[in-house]
Formats: sequence, structure tokens, C-alpha cells
Amino acid sequence: MREQVLHYIGERKMLRAGDRVAVAVSGGADSVALLRVLLELREELGIVMVVAHFNHQLRGGESDADERFVVDLASEHDLQFFAGRADVRLHSIAKKLGLEHAARDLRYRWLRGLADEQELSAIATGHTLDDQAETVLMKFLRAAGTRGLAGICPVMTLDRVPVVRPLLATSRQEIEHYLRSIKQPWREDHTNRDTHLTRNCIRHELLPLLERDYNPNIRHVLSETAEIALSEEDYWHEHTSALASRWHQKERRFRLQEHEGVVGSFLSSGIALQRRTLKHFLEWHGITVDFHHVEAARLCALGDGSTANLPGGWQARREGNWLELLEPSAAFEKEEKTGPWQYSLPIPGRCSIPEAGIMLEAVLVPAGFASLEPPGSLLRAADLGSELVVRNWKPGDRFHPSHSASAEKLKRLFSKKRIPATERPWWPIALWGAEIVWVRGFLVAHDFAWKPGSGNAVRIDLKVAR
Repeated sequence: MREQVLHYIGERKMLRAGDRVAVAVSGGADSVALLRVLLELREELGIVMVVAHFNHQLRGGESDADERFVVDLASEHDLQFFAGRADVRLHSIAKKLGLEHAARDLRYRWLRGLADEQELSAIATGHTLDDQAETVLMKFLRAAGTRGLAGICPVMTLDRVPVVRPLLATSRQEIEHYLRSIKQPWREDHTNRDTHLTRNCIRHELLPLLERDYNPNIRHVLSETAEIALSEEDYWHEHTSALASRWHQKERRFRLQEHEGVVGSFLSSGIALQRRTLKHFLEWHGITVDFHHVEAARLCALGDGSTANLPGGWQARREGNWLELLEPSAAFEKEEKTGPWQYSLPIPGRCSIPEAGIMLEAVLVPAGFASLEPPGSLLRAADLGSELVVRNWKPGDRFHPSHSASAEKLKRLFSKKRIPATERPWWPIALWGAEIVWVRGFLVAHDFAWKPGSGNAVRIDLKVAR
């Protein structure tokens, strides 16, 4: 393992002689192994090490015991120790984030501050090959593109400070074998066995099943997939960034070909480059898009329709040699979509709403995967039956979003969110009986929100209709 980690660090140019490195140690096997193997390699690498521990305060006395364990470990090896702590559960509720997301947010925020205070050259974390496999599989199940399949990056930048993962080519089995061989204990987190959490479900149920019944080498296969996807992402990023000179930033226009009447540039490039270029263009202008949005804009650019509807009321429109972006107000001045409409949305299933240029899809989310989603984004499946009614907003509609104190008129909620009056008449809402359970852009209804332990869930996705 020592030689494997040394080779991986050298191959990725993770650390240099003279670097001051904070090793993030939770007390678990992975991070403890990282600390011990870097101690063995310290002289060879020429680095200075300190220990960083963040207490998430999620498990009461157990969290404090983890911190004491890491304090003793640092002291045993004469390493400087730094600790941070925060109430992750409170942060999760305040920011409407999942617990895992909230914990990561606070942890990296603290590490970023520590790097500045202590003039650190790098931060090392104990992500492993197994973590990589779990991440890739989890991203795949959520329909991620190549960016998501790239998984955990071996080196990422945290406000100019590199975060390095020296164990990303090392399996958890190798790590535990290494720790036993040097008689080094570690702490076990009992919540890692809770299969209500998506990652744990993948770790303890799905991956072992795939390993046993389909491919005994599945973890390495998924890790290699991440490696390939990461290289391809780097390649495409260079190419699409170079094309940024082709659009007028203030006018929000993208040139489709170099000269009028000559087929070239964007129009003659392959589908992959077209999609990447448009995704980069739209995201550069602050429009968060999925595959369906990008494809609608691409077909518009190729002449299949004069406009394409995008999130937030934006539109893409082809004008001669240009693909232009119309702001929501400009787009809605061109099209008045104020007539009443109503459709049935099966669960699971989808319905197209041509008046709004969108499609809604009700997706069943198994209980084991529901915890991955942000709080307030899912409905309890048991409360909804087999279909919902979807219609546009009507004056007088009242709604009680999850985590809000009480119900309010939607007109007032629209004003708080600064949703333009021109967009409201076609704004989609979903009802179960007489109750509004979902409104585009808001958390789900308070009384219908999924919570851990309440079974399967339903997620309503909005996509651009093609």
C-alpha cells in the first residue's frame, strides 16, 4: 500500500517537497490510514504534516469521542492538531440541504479558513477507490452526464488550495488490511450502516449484489469509468472554453457559423461538440440546464423550430447567423400564454403542457434513495394515489410550502420570489384533490413533504418540451 500511494501521489503530482499539508482525519479507517501512510512517506515526500478534524455534532457523545481519538492520535505522532465544529443539522434545516451536503459544506468552509490561517499548501482527504465506485454509481442512478460520472477528482482546488486524495486508487479492503498489519485501531461510525441513507444503501446492498451476481471487479470498473470521464471532461472543457470568443457577452448572442452562407463552425461540428458548446454558453449566462434544455436549444440552432423554452422563462431564438437568448420579460412579451389549462399527471408518468412549453414527470423515488434529495423536495408517495391534477395558477390560490410557518396566497409568494407578473398566468401547480401539493420553484407542500421513515417518495421534474 505504501508504494501504491507513493506512486499515485507522484503520478498526479499531488504534493511537492516543502508543502505544509493538513490531513483531514475523522477517526474512521480511511482517514486514519491516510495519516499513517503519509507519516511513513513524510521524509520521502519532504512534506510537513498537521492534523485537521471537524466535529459535525451529529452523534452527540460519539462525535466527541471521535475528536478525542484524533487528538490522541495526533499527539502520539507529535503532530499539530486543529479542530473545528458546527451544528450540521441546524445548517441543513436553515439552508434546506440534505445532511450529507450540509456536512460537506461546513467542513470544507472550515478547511478553507484553516488553509488561510495556517498558510497550508494542500489539504489531504481519505477518499478511497470504494468511495469513487459508490459516487459514480450514485451519479449514474441520478442520470448524470460525463461530468457526474467523473466522480471524485484526485485533485480539486478549494480557493487556490489543492485538496488531494492520495487513497483514490486504494480499496477499503486494502486499507483495513494495512491498519491491522500495523496494529492501528480506528473509530467506527454506526450511521454508516444506516441503509436509509442512499450512499449506505449503495455501499451495503447494491454494490455487493453487483459484485456477487454480475462482476466481481465492479468497484475497479466504476473507478476506471471515473478516470476516463474525468479525462474527457478536461478535454471538452478546453475545447468549449476556446469557443467562448464566438459569443457577444452583453448581447447574449452566439455565432453559429463564421460567414453567412457558408456551412462551418458550430453547424458542421459533431453533435457532442454542439451540445457541449451550448451547455457552456447557457451556463455562462447563469441558466442551469439539463439534457432536454440543451437539446431543445441545439435543435433550434439547427433550424428545427424558431425558439426553444429554457428554465426561468428564458428563450433561445435563432436569428440568421446567430442564436440569441431572450430574457424572461422579452420572451413573454412575444407570447401570451394566459389561457386556463389542466392536465392529469400519472404517478409515475409524465404529461406535456404545450401552453407553457414544458413537460412534467412524476418520478417514484425508493425510500433508500430519497434521503439523497434536499429536504422539502419530495412528496410522500403514500399520500398521493395514482395521479395528480396539473393546472396553471389562478388568483386566490393558497399554498403552504415545506418549512414555512403557514399557508399564503401564491400571488404573495410569487412576489417574494420576484417571479415576474408576466410569467404567473401559466405557472404550473399540481394538486391532490383540492390541495396544492407542488408549485414550480418552491418546496413541496408542508403536509405532504417526505421525511425519513415515511416510505417511498415522489419527485416532480420539469423539462423543456420538444
